Amino acid sequence: MKIFKDQLGVSHFFETAPKRIVSLVPSQTELLSDLGLEDRIVGITKFCVHPYHFKSTKKIVGGTKQVHFDKIKELFPDIIICNKEENTREMVNELRKICPVWVTDIITVEDNFKMIFDFGQLFNCRVEAQKWNDKLAFALNDFKDFIKDKPFKKVAYFIWKDPYMVAGSDNFINELLKLNHFNNMYDKNPEISGRYPEIDLRKIKSEENPDIIFLSSEPFPFKESDALEIEQLTHHVKVILVDGEMFSWYGSRLLKAFDYFKKIHQELGFTFLQN
Repeated sequence: MKIFKDQLGVSHFFETAPKRIVSLVPSQTELLSDLGLEDRIVGITKFCVHPYHFKSTKKIVGGTKQVHFDKIKELFPDIIICNKEENTREMVNELRKICPVWVTDIITVEDNFKMIFDFGQLFNCRVEAQKWNDKLAFALNDFKDFIKDKPFKKVAYFIWKDPYMVAGSDNFINELLKLNHFNNMYDKNPEISGRYPEIDLRKIKSEENPDIIFLSSEPFPFKESDALEIEQLTHHVKVILVDGEMFSWYGSRLLKAFDYFKKIHQELGFTFLQN
């Protein structure tokens, strides 16, 4: 019998590595696949879009906030993978009646390394986990070297419309913004607190006057029309559409994110020179 602790500090006991996995977090589904565990994954959410073929080869059991408990139970899982932010406490408590529920808690890049290490131990894929952490560590150091001389810019990162919501403090998006030398105007803002606070768009220019507003592709799919509308309402603050997966997906997706961030900075450098 082996004992493992998840990122909430909950102890789990397994005689052998879990063979039947239900993953209720899209980015972690992708990671499990990249760790060579595709054959063990039996259930996923409708938002688990990577790898693409999973939607036709794996059982869809619902979303990240609401699932079909009966469908999960019928899969006879050995373990269910959840996340503190993505899945609700009520859902996790109900799922624990079916089988052990492993909950991750990812705020920092270091938390991401720990998750991958933990999965390597839990699923007995230590070599693959170490390979991924080595690749991510190399890419992280390379990006830090790339970004070290880049100027800091004040930004707002929008995740939702009607009402407008932004990334605030204590979340992975905010950590990646800081890594990119983007000072999040809603990080520990004394006037507006919370992880994803609602904001009054009409006040954004007068209160903080950001250099850039990022509009994420998820969870709300912002479009060019939204960018134009916000530019007008904020008196032409620069608005950029960004790939939300690159800023909010942890796990193996982070490797692609570093290259994506470099492209953003290269485009921003050219744009600000033009202006």
